[in-house]
Formats: sequence, structure tokens, C-alpha cells
Amino acid sequence: MTMTPSPAPPFGRALCAMITPFTEAGSLDVDGAQRLADRLVSEGCDGLVLSGTTGESPTTTDAEKSDLIRAVREAVGDRASVVAGVGTFDTRHTVELALAAEKAGADGLLVVAPYYSKPPQDAVEAHFREVADAAGLPLALYDIPGRTGTRIEPETLIRLAEHPRIVAVKDCSYDFLGAQKVLSRTELAYYAGCDEHNLALYAVGGAGYISTVANVVPARLRAVLDAFEAGDTPVSARLQQRATPLIELMMSAGLPGSVTAKALLHELGLPAGPVRAPLRPAGREAVEGLLAAYQELVTD
Repeated sequence: MTMTPSPAPPFGRALCAMITPFTEAGSLDVDGAQRLADRLVSEGCDGLVLSGTTGESPTTTDAEKSDLIRAVREAVGDRASVVAGVGTFDTRHTVELALAAEKAGADGLLVVAPYYSKPPQDAVEAHFREVADAAGLPLALYDIPGRTGTRIEPETLIRLAEHPRIVAVKDCSYDFLGAQKVLSRTELAYYAGCDEHNLALYAVGGAGYISTVANVVPARLRAVLDAFEAGDTPVSARLQQRATPLIELMMSAGLPGSVTAKALLHELGLPAGPVRAPLRPAGREAVEGLLAAYQELVTD
């Protein structure tokens, strides 16, 4: 039995949290970014999220962020959405980045909870509202308390959903009940931000995923959602399970996803380049493990 498709999410279903390619000298690799973006879209990504955690946003300049948006927009045209990460711990700076991203050609904005200063929930809410009021683009709010130190509480999300430009959430809260609570009370599009939750969140009404692992296996992850949409839950589950070893090594083995994604992309001859300090490249042992998991996944 074929399931009736749910309404199209605002930025598509299968999104990649794209790395930011650098040259060996450490500068922004515009050509590499365009080649990688084209490959990701050609292999099943509906959208690309730039300058997020995986894109090393803490160590790229404002000008580089805008240059990256323009380059990727040129590469993918209207084949995919381009969502720009603009969140910082400074509301004024976040607004500036939001306006610059809109000018550079982004379709939407990813705005993380303000980090380090640990603002209370009323301040978190005011921060997001100020950005949404200033920007002319739809916002996805990024809930990742393990990095920011501050949760976007479900009740805060429910209130923020009333804003016409706040349309989505990237969920890395590891609070599955909280996510379902927001899903049941709002029209927010909920994207899994942790690859191990891609299928689980989608199955309870999520919009899809914003995936770091999609940098290297975009088609494999897209197949999980496609099988579920086609009503073949057992196949969808098996495909998600097959991806689990690679997901674990890329996301839960002690190295940031930007490091593991770039290591694998480099081994595959795809644009990546070095990570910027304070991050350091993966060691050879870690790279060999990543390669083995990748080969096991892609070998039918």
C-alpha cells in the first residue's frame, strides 16, 4: 500500500549539512564548494545547509559565509534550497549575518540558540523573534544544547511557531518526547539533526533530516526516506540499520562530524581540504575505520 505523501517541507526532505571546502593553504575553496554542492544535489539532496556546525562556521569570516552562499547558489540554481547558518551568541551580529545571507541568495536561515552565555528562555525567545522580524527569509531554529549549553524548550518552540517566518527546527536535543510534543501542537517542520534519528523522527511526522553523513553517502540516506514514503517500512528500517556503523563512526566516535566528513571526502578524491584550528585532522587509524565502514555501506 502506497502512503499519501505529506505536504512538502519548506526546504525539502533530504538536506545535507555541507562541509566548507578549504584549499590546502586554508582559504575558502570556491570551486571545490561548487563541485561538491553539484554532486550532493545530483545524488539526492533537496537542500544544502551552509555554515552550520559541520561547515565550521565558528572559524569562517562573514565575507567567506557570503561568498560560499553565492558560489553554491550559482552551482545548484533552483535544483535545491540553500539554507544559510547565521546563528551566533550575539543577536546584533546574527541579524547582520541574516541580512547578508538574504542578499547573497539564500532561501532560508538556520539560527542556532545563543551559546556560551546561557540566556534564560525569555531571552532565547526574544533573540529568535528579533532575527525573524529583521529577516525576509524563513527560519529554521537549531536546538543543539550539547554544544550551546542552552536548550530551546518545547514550550518556547511552541510560542515561536506563531511567528510567520519561523517555520522549522533542526533537532539535536535528544528529547524525542519533546519533539513529538512540538510536532503535535504546531506546524513546524522538524528535521532530524542527528543521523541516528533520521528515520525515527520522520516516522512520527518529521520533515526529514539535515545530515552531516550525507556529505559522503547522500543517495544512501535519501533511500531511507524514499522507502518509507513508498510504504515499505521494513526496507526503510534495514537501510537505516545498514547506515548505522558509518553514522556511529562519523558522529559518535570522539571526532567532530566536520573532521570525519572531510577525512572521508579527501580519501574519496572529493573537495574537502583541511579543517581549521582548533580542529585537527583525523589520524590514520580513524580514517581507515571510516573507510571500512563506508565501503561496507556502499558495497551491495
